[in-house]
Amino acid sequence: MPDLVEWQQPPRRYRRLFFLVLGIVAVVIFCSRTALSYYVDALWFGSLGYGDVFRKTLTLQWTVCAAFFGVTFLFLFGWFLALRRAYQPDLPEDHVIFIGGQPLKLPVARILRLVGLLVSLLIAVATGTSNMMEWPTFALYWYATRATGGAVDPIFGKPISFYLFTLPTWQFITGWLLTLAVISCVIAVFFIFVTGSTRMARRGNYTSRPWRGFSIAFGFLLLILAMRTYIARFERLVDEHTIFGGVTYTDAHVMLPGMLAVCAALVLGAAIASINIVSVPRVRWLVAAVAPAVVSYLVLQTFGWYVSSFIVKPNELVRERPYIAYNIDLTRQAYGLDRLAQREFPAETTVEAADPANNQATLQNIRLWDWRALQDTLRQIQEIRTYYDFPDIDIDRYEINGTTRQVMLAARELNVDKLPESSRNWINEKLIYTHGYGITMNPVNGFTPEGLPTLIVSNMPIQSTVPSIVVKRPEIYFGELANTDVYVKTRQQEFNYPQGQTNSLTSYEGNGGILLGGFLRRLLVASDEGDLTKLPFSDDINQESRLLMRRNVRDRVATLAPFLTYDSDPYIVVGDDGRLSWIMDAFTTSDSYPYSRHYMLGDTFINYMRNSVKVVIDAYDGTTTFYVFDPQDPIIMAYRQIFPTLFKDAAAMPPTLRKHVRYPELLLKLQAAVYGLYHMTDPQVFYNREDLWTVASEIGMDESGQQETQPMEPNFVLMKLPGETAVEFVEILPFTPANRNNLIGWIAGRSDGEKYGTSVVYNFPKTKLVDGPLQIEARIDQNAQLSGQLTLWNQQGSHVRRGTLLVIPCGHALLYAEPIYLQAEHSPMPELRLVVLALQDRLAYGPTFDSAMRALFGGEVSSLSGTTAPAEPERGAAAPAATTKPGEDVKALIKGAAKDLADYQRLTAEGKLGEAGQELEQLKRKLDELNARQK
Repeated sequence: MPDLVEWQQPPRRYRRLFFLVLGIVAVVIFCSRTALSYYVDALWFGSLGYGDVFRKTLTLQWTVCAAFFGVTFLFLFGWFLALRRAYQPDLPEDHVIFIGGQPLKLPVARILRLVGLLVSLLIAVATGTSNMMEWPTFALYWYATRATGGAVDPIFGKPISFYLFTLPTWQFITGWLLTLAVISCVIAVFFIFVTGSTRMARRGNYTSRPWRGFSIAFGFLLLILAMRTYIARFERLVDEHTIFGGVTYTDAHVMLPGMLAVCAALVLGAAIASINIVSVPRVRWLVAAVAPAVVSYLVLQTFGWYVSSFIVKPNELVRERPYIAYNIDLTRQAYGLDRLAQREFPAETTVEAADPANNQATLQNIRLWDWRALQDTLRQIQEIRTYYDFPDIDIDRYEINGTTRQVMLAARELNVDKLPESSRNWINEKLIYTHGYGITMNPVNGFTPEGLPTLIVSNMPIQSTVPSIVVKRPEIYFGELANTDVYVKTRQQEFNYPQGQTNSLTSYEGNGGILLGGFLRRLLVASDEGDLTKLPFSDDINQESRLLMRRNVRDRVATLAPFLTYDSDPYIVVGDDGRLSWIMDAFTTSDSYPYSRHYMLGDTFINYMRNSVKVVIDAYDGTTTFYVFDPQDPIIMAYRQIFPTLFKDAAAMPPTLRKHVRYPELLLKLQAAVYGLYHMTDPQVFYNREDLWTVASEIGMDESGQQETQPMEPNFVLMKLPGETAVEFVEILPFTPANRNNLIGWIAGRSDGEKYGTSVVYNFPKTKLVDGPLQIEARIDQNAQLSGQLTLWNQQGSHVRRGTLLVIPCGHALLYAEPIYLQAEHSPMPELRLVVLALQDRLAYGPTFDSAMRALFGGEVSSLSGTTAPAEPERGAAAPAATTKPGEDVKALIKGAAKDLADYQRLTAEGKLGEAGQELEQLKRKLDELNARQK
């Protein structure tokens, strides 16, 4: 047998030096990038005046990380060392392996200790780094004001703050402890197997001594399960059931008391398992430790099934009535529906009920420009260059010539991805093409004779037709498409806007961004930005140059306050000072509001939502300000305690911006979805779903351009609400009964003055049938002249685009309006060709809004191209009797028909499709008359 080679440990001094060097290298490799990123982020937060926010966030993150890392490591490694010491007599001291035929003796005990250290470190690092992003949970628990009064849940009598702040923290900590308990059991089992061969060799069989360590771990696991069971009692208040959410009759009378019994059984089991610690360990004690909890759980489930099946189900409404009432009340509170005002709306059908004389402000602000059609049109007439784009269309109200008008705005942003390939280089992308330029603004119903928008603000340089609306700082450095970082205040002039054969150039004059300063800071910033080979050596960069980063407004606010939920639709605002700003709505949400039903928001379920914050981002220098608009929201109040310098009161918002805040679309859509079910406040009606509502549906376009039925989007309207005297900017959304198309009511979110943030629901008479959007669409399709004209247009190298059908309360009636556009097959620019207006019992149309209005309210006959055509009679009215002029000559009819045919062919060839359609209709009437003559 070859000589045994014993593995020799290097001297302790060299070992320490080796590990020290190894540790330094690891820190440099793995931490340098993080440290550099933190350094640049600190500069960025500081440039916005939020350096303390960054430091506080970093402190909270690393405090949570260090706490979980330290406790996890000490627990696991301490437990490992305790077991190692307890099993020391049975642990093999060394083990022989063969390498190249030579035996090598390994010190198993020392290697085992090293493995335990490394595994504990890895688990602790993973736990700390993964939990550090949960800092808002612990920060809210620590900083939230513990209210002793106010609303409490109806089951346990706990304040709402307990569920918003305390319960999530308990859930997280017990989940972490449960993981540690399971790992401690795994470690104990590991030692049982490692020491098994030694015990077999010494005694020939297993002894019971190894089960002492496992018994300790198992007892700890049972205690943690008892804690989880206790906390799970409170989680029952946010459970979802088929009919309602929260605690049920069976929960209240069986499951909640029974869970306390299971909790006690688990504690008893932990005590039984501890017998193995103080006496001779026996496996049967471990089995006995589980028995009480298993028996209690089975008895609980059986009894719960019996009560649910034989006591609740036969009398479900009677038994569940109080718990349904809890769910209704607290769900309405959680989504702010308890703040809704309810009013009756008669939904009358006559022209007189619309009262056009007293609702001119509403009628003159009907939005006939569909935002998608306007976006396509602006991209053709206002982009000027291929690298500009209009990513969105916003709706707002502005004072124009002394009158408040509803307008549509679009920001002209620079999209570097659309630069010509030959221009895609570092200097162009980082130094020259740095910003978008200007906006467009047009009235919601302003059209030129060619069917294009009537622009109030347009072109480059900016031109305005209204003296009170002036854009003095049109450059857009921060926006929805600004996804790249740029350097400004360089020696390189920036492209401002195209001007004939040359370009207008400019230099950034703001103080936004990170000051690059000296060479060292420039080097560090360049390393973080990936510009290490360019930025430090560029002659265009100087000490006054600045880095503008996180220019996308969505990324900007999400980095500053990641704990808020943001509306995905920021909107551009022109201030009285001529500066452009973005306004974004921010929300606080939770999924642990007691007895509230969960709804999907994005990709997460929530059961509480408040529009607590408005964020304003200056489009030129990126200044970002958070204004609190709901000081009653406990979550935002807790965050104000954490970050006192991040938030300002709503009163601090400049009046020039305050008058442009609006009721958020995201909130209204969610409230409408909740209200469709929770407007039923009577438990019996709620249980039977007797009056379930849904958001009305309309005919829309999918991504491929095909028509499909989809829920209506909220519509902003400048109008006089029924029963009010002032014109307001409101957001409305109509309801229909479930699985039906007729309207049943509508909700309005108010945006102006003291009424901001309030909402009102108007209920229609349930005995009256009120047409919904799909029914109005069907009436348009069934109108012979309209249907024929639309069919004709779709066959002449063009296609018809139907805008959004608007449902607008006007007086005591509902007014329906739909714009219809014509778009050439090879042109992406739609042009308005028809406006269709309707009341419940009348439909009218015309080539312009004014002509359609005259046809609807003035008694004129509807026309497709300015010539008269038969109007749709009122419902229930007798159809006019067909008459024939006594002296009508058949030859004259034939001659007229031939002329109409010739005119139709000529107009079609000239592309005058509207007039051609009119000639076709006249031809059809003459042919019908001739046919009647022959009978």
